[in-house]
Amino acid sequence: MTCVFRFLAAASIIAICPPAQAQEEDSGETSGNAYPEGEIVVTGEGLEPALSNIVYSVTEIEREQIISSGSGRIEDVLSNVAGFQQFRRSDSRSSNPSAQGVTLRALGGNATSRALVLLDGVPIADPFFGYIPLSAIAPEGLARIRVTRGGGSGPFGAGALAGTIELESAGADTLGPLAANLAINDRAETEASAAITQQLGGGFGVVTGRWDRGQGFFTTPAGDRVPASARAAFDSWQVGMRAVAPLSADTELQARVSIFDDSRTLRFDGADSASEGQDASLRVIGRGDWKFDALAYVQARNFSNVVISSTRFTRVLDQRNTPSTGLGGKIEVRPPIAEGHDVRVGADYRRSDGELQEEAYSAFSGLLTERRRAGGVTSNLGLFLEDDWEIGPLVVTGGVRADHTRIADGFFRAVDANGGLVSETIAQDRSDWELSWRAGASFYATRRLDLRAAAYTGLRVPTLNELYRPFVVFPVVTQANAALRNERLQGFEVGLSWQPVDAAVLSLTAFDNEVENAIANVTIAPNLRQRQNLPAISAQGIEGTLAARFGSVSLDASFSLTDAEIDGEGASSPLNGNRPPQTPEFAASATLAWQPAAGWRLAGTLRHVGAQFEDDLETDILRSATTIDLFAQIPLVRNLSLIARAENLLDEDIVTRNSGGSIDLGVPRTVWLGLRFGLKP
Repeated sequence: MTCVFRFLAAASIIAICPPAQAQEEDSGETSGNAYPEGEIVVTGEGLEPALSNIVYSVTEIEREQIISSGSGRIEDVLSNVAGFQQFRRSDSRSSNPSAQGVTLRALGGNATSRALVLLDGVPIADPFFGYIPLSAIAPEGLARIRVTRGGGSGPFGAGALAGTIELESAGADTLGPLAANLAINDRAETEASAAITQQLGGGFGVVTGRWDRGQGFFTTPAGDRVPASARAAFDSWQVGMRAVAPLSADTELQARVSIFDDSRTLRFDGADSASEGQDASLRVIGRGDWKFDALAYVQARNFSNVVISSTRFTRVLDQRNTPSTGLGGKIEVRPPIAEGHDVRVGADYRRSDGELQEEAYSAFSGLLTERRRAGGVTSNLGLFLEDDWEIGPLVVTGGVRADHTRIADGFFRAVDANGGLVSETIAQDRSDWELSWRAGASFYATRRLDLRAAAYTGLRVPTLNELYRPFVVFPVVTQANAALRNERLQGFEVGLSWQPVDAAVLSLTAFDNEVENAIANVTIAPNLRQRQNLPAISAQGIEGTLAARFGSVSLDASFSLTDAEIDGEGASSPLNGNRPPQTPEFAASATLAWQPAAGWRLAGTLRHVGAQFEDDLETDILRSATTIDLFAQIPLVRNLSLIARAENLLDEDIVTRNSGGSIDLGVPRTVWLGLRFGLKP
């Protein structure tokens, strides 16, 4: 791991140095100087959002909201967006990392993300499992978040089955020379983060870090605890380095290196999981007449997990190593073809490879019973073309993607303690071309009313985890399935944005989405499931947002009401008409904030998540939960503020797992107190 990180860091530094040197040499009054007189100031951002953003259902979260949540965690911020859903209700301190899949519009999931999550344009899902490393995303380092619901056909659109979540890092003008946060809660858990920014000629460099650690809380209800029950202890840290430098008057280079490590304990002593990663990316942005965005990235990840028997409380499985690698890139060009047209054309590529290495042990003797290996390679090459056409008050958009997907080198092999073959699967290599598209229009009906409509299709390739890795959550065994097919989405939506007064905007969207070949954990016998392609999961619903600003008071609210069901191949199927697991019918949140003076912010968030089923047969239910979070920032002295936060203020029991009556709970009432320091840019 250390060698990989040093190599990536060195590569980024080397890439950054030439532009800085060139600027120094050309800064004189030479006739060939390509720069205008004086410094060239870069932004560190991507290209401006496409005009088509007004056609689709888009929500933007600004920095003030991002850094003022009750928990201080990114999943809490995203939970304020209508339709956002994690696979489980647990946050990134008390869940298994491999269960941190995210989706939109109640399309369900099996811990793999159906929404594409980008950080500065880079897909950040784990190459093997497809989960999002939420604990590695520090909210303090972000400038804004843009959430687009519905299938995507632009760059990396093959992963945007349910929508796209774009995270944008904050630059020097936002962070200032130094920003730091330190907090402690009523369980003596700590949270610390810092960002140091340095102007470098016309560019800048940023070093960020965050460290969270604590004893955690008991996820097991008090009446169900045994001597082996353990708190959900956590210890995670992340360090990132980002540099931005000008290449010319309208071109800039962006480089990023990030490492993270996350350790957790779940339910029982010894049930420890760990995830780690080292990521690097290079990006070149051109803002001239021919705008372009060129990106390359590499990810090195690993995951380990120990499973403890819930009856004998001994080790039964050691998933000791799951190394995986992701790499890819894109090139997007926006040529100035014709007035009124915003054309985007390009290509992207992603490749993931990894291998599971685990050992199974007898719960009675503790002796090794099996050694298992599983892994393979998936890749996706996409070609895309989109055009936004502005015709007076009407904006028309359309896009198409052609994706060549490939699944290769797949295998599963199990041998006994003496090396004798127990079972083996050698999967057949396969590849195919698939076409997806999206189109829509937005009409500026009046000064206060916009109308829009859109239709789209989407694509998602199964992850290596879904294809080849079986797993056990005692007593339920879930088998892998090397024959899984690609998921396909088709859907449409209509919506409006209404501004009844200058200070308030209401947005409503009605949608109808269907995922064909939806991958799910399907029950095939008592305590036995298998990953299978369902004929379809359909979801129809309404989602809405309200943003209002009245002087120093603001209100941001959202809701989603969704009728989702499984198409189980006819009325005789036991799944037909069932609601997808882990999918609530109704969810809503509202944040009321008051900023009476500069540096002050008082905010409260009310959030409700409706009841949902644990499994596909609807036998176990996770009851609804309503929570209140609070946040306060009060200036003390120059550049220093007091921060107070409260999670789940009413101490609601949040059921996150229910397997035959064996229950896990989410975060209880937690109160934080801390300090925030920030030098002005």
